[in-house]
Amino acid sequence: MSMISVVLLAYREEESLKLLFPRLIEKMNALGEEYELIVVDTATPEDNTSEVCEKYGARYVNQEEPGFGGAYRKGISVIKGDKMLVLDSDGSHDPKFIPDIYNKFLEGFDVVIGSRYTKGGKTEDAISSRIMSHILNGVYRLVTGVRAKDLSTNFRMYRADLIRQVKLTSVNYDVLEEVLLLMKIKAGKDGFKVAEIPITFNKRLAGESKRRLIPFIISYIKTMFRLIGIRIRGAN
Repeated sequence: MSMISVVLLAYREEESLKLLFPRLIEKMNALGEEYELIVVDTATPEDNTSEVCEKYGARYVNQEEPGFGGAYRKGISVIKGDKMLVLDSDGSHDPKFIPDIYNKFLEGFDVVIGSRYTKGGKTEDAISSRIMSHILNGVYRLVTGVRAKDLSTNFRMYRADLIRQVKLTSVNYDVLEEVLLLMKIKAGKDGFKVAEIPITFNKRLAGESKRRLIPFIISYIKTMFRLIGIRIRGAN
């Protein structure tokens, strides 16, 4: 079925979604392709996200496994389309870039990344966050062998049949690098086709960030060594 499954992962994002949905729906309607909106909320709801979803016609589901990685796996498991578009539910990813990502994807790529760091991309992150992000992306480019400048962003369109084949295990945000490596391995001899489209990463529309620095760093270090092992096994 030719359809875009739009997945947003939510954690107390009721107010942000109220602002994001109208803009998102406008851009999706303009593409002229059938689409579905899916919001993955926490296992135990902590706000009225489900009511916001009902108002805007989005399918509301609850994650079953913990963390950002658990929400990601839930999103993959419920999509119906042949394309999976993922973006942050806090509004930091502007829907105005969706047409560019979509049109690039139609050229035959396995994944198109909305990138802060490719030419023309920008971010409103603090300088300290930018430095850490650049270091992180440099390390993971070496670890995964994926030739992209922004491996840690969640603004992406995937080939759904390929992403359904991967078995993700990361609990936290490191799932974003894990999925790229596993898709690359699955693509095999056909080659993993990835492209980047410049975006501006904005400050969130409402609420506060849920990311915690120390668990974030520990998780990425553990995943780095695990992915090195996966890549070696995949090469063999």
